[in-house]
Amino acid sequence: MYSTCIFCNQSLGTNAALESFAVGRRVAFDAAKGRLWVVCRKCERWNLTPLEERWEAVEEAERLYSDARKRVATEEIGLARLADGTELVRIGAPLRPEFAAWRYGDQFGRRRNRRLLLAGAGLTALGGVVAGGAALGVSVGGFGWMLFQFGRMAIHGSDETIVARVPTEAGEVLPVRRRHLAESTLAHASDGALAIYLRYKNGQTRFEGPEALRVASLVIPAVNRFGGTRDTVAAAVNEIEHTGGPERFVEQLARRAEDVTAVRGRPHRYGRKGRIGRTGLYGLTTVDRLALEMALHEEAERRAMQGELAELERAWREAEEIAAIADDLLVPSGVRAALDRMRGK
Repeated sequence: MYSTCIFCNQSLGTNAALESFAVGRRVAFDAAKGRLWVVCRKCERWNLTPLEERWEAVEEAERLYSDARKRVATEEIGLARLADGTELVRIGAPLRPEFAAWRYGDQFGRRRNRRLLLAGAGLTALGGVVAGGAALGVSVGGFGWMLFQFGRMAIHGSDETIVARVPTEAGEVLPVRRRHLAESTLAHASDGALAIYLRYKNGQTRFEGPEALRVASLVIPAVNRFGGTRDTVAAAVNEIEHTGGPERFVEQLARRAEDVTAVRGRPHRYGRKGRIGRTGLYGLTTVDRLALEMALHEEAERRAMQGELAELERAWREAEEIAAIADDLLVPSGVRAALDRMRGK
């Protein structure tokens, strides 16, 4: 049984409510289709389970959901909180656009709220520094540039932060820093599919076909780190539906993405006003970026449900291995404990 998020490599946590499936604090299920997901509480993405015992877990989740007292539901979606804090999301039989709007609206909305909270905490700390300096009679102007940089990092994060670790078919793990996202581009492959030209630490590689889709699905969430509002999520869902579904949307985006994401000159992620520069993957509009993440996610699940569960199982195994590597990085235990407290763990 796997315990790590495929997308961000963080632990999915555990629950004491589902005897047949103890992974995750938020579990989503569709009894009619026999689908079971674990929702990562860090990146909010849905991990489709490749487990053979899925039906047993789905049946147990259905029973617990029906018995739960704390429950809210619409005709298509239900949410129940169990005694141990585990959340069950029950999927009925909604139209696909409605399901996508609910599923990704929740995901991107939580991501947006988290970034706003983190940015607010950083700016509050910055205000404390300024106030402390003023109390001591220190001129703010003397270290204004440093304060500007600190404020920028509080909102946008450091350009040098590793935002994705991409495993390749050759067995390598490519570390992608935030600044590399502004130096990576999308293109139109010879067969009409999506291609991605990925920059990473000490290198760059072009990926095509299914490998390009997999690589893009790992880095696009880092571009969408601020999530989206209800309106932008709705617009992204409408964009996918208007083009005929996730697969068609990716194909159409591939035709125009090369010009949109082209890197002209030396890319700078921040402009003079401290805003993200419109180059590389940041050249995509907010709606296109959100729609692309949705489409890539849904296409991966479609392939898995069409019998390619071995590929999904491989992805989980790779996530476990990458998580083990990440655990060995030099992160002070005090910092990790503080982050866990902030996340409510």
